[in-house]
Amino acid sequence: MMLKVGLTGGISSGKSVVGEMFVALGAHLVQADRIAHSLMQPGEAVYNEVVRHFGREILNSDGSVNRTKLAEVAFGESSGNGKRESRIEELNRIVHPAVIRSQEEWMQAISHQDPHGVAIVEAALILEAKLADRFARLVVVTCTPEQRISRFAHRQKMELEAARREVLRRMAAQLSDEEKIKAASYVIDNSGTLERTREQVREVWQHLSEEAKEQGLGTRG
Repeated sequence: MMLKVGLTGGISSGKSVVGEMFVALGAHLVQADRIAHSLMQPGEAVYNEVVRHFGREILNSDGSVNRTKLAEVAFGESSGNGKRESRIEELNRIVHPAVIRSQEEWMQAISHQDPHGVAIVEAALILEAKLADRFARLVVVTCTPEQRISRFAHRQKMELEAARREVLRRMAAQLSDEEKIKAASYVIDNSGTLERTREQVREVWQHLSEEAKEQGLGTRG
């Protein structure tokens, strides 16, 4: 029986880097963010709902969703008149059910393809959306707040102070690292070198792959 694993962590903690390391070792991986991106393509039901709720000002000239504009509206934009109310829960109510359905279909397909494998879903809000019980194991990636900010600034090509405001704003919609760690089966500290992260991933992978094999033997028995 395939082992279902959730991979989560706060913004810019390095979930995707860790996910790629697991794939290199033999895991199957799907990213919730990529599923959400595909569901928000013009013509998709989720796209239509998001535009209906958040308005056409979140769109690019070609009709595609401008994710930066959507994030500004959803997370609550700081303006001269004070902070606009966060609408992230409203966005999650539209997007999450479709993303979860897609994840479940993917896991079902992988379980037929590789019944004794390890299937990892990488998603930022596994705990916030109360989805942890869908997984046999939960891996949480952490790093320092300053690293989050510098990584986010680099990725988004933003000034450090603008990145700091954005990261803090998004972190407010997520559980703290401390709360995530409490729920974790395994924690990967991504605040050191890439090699140190890779070592931790290899160690966790050994446990996960052994557990998947044991489950497979139990199923055959």
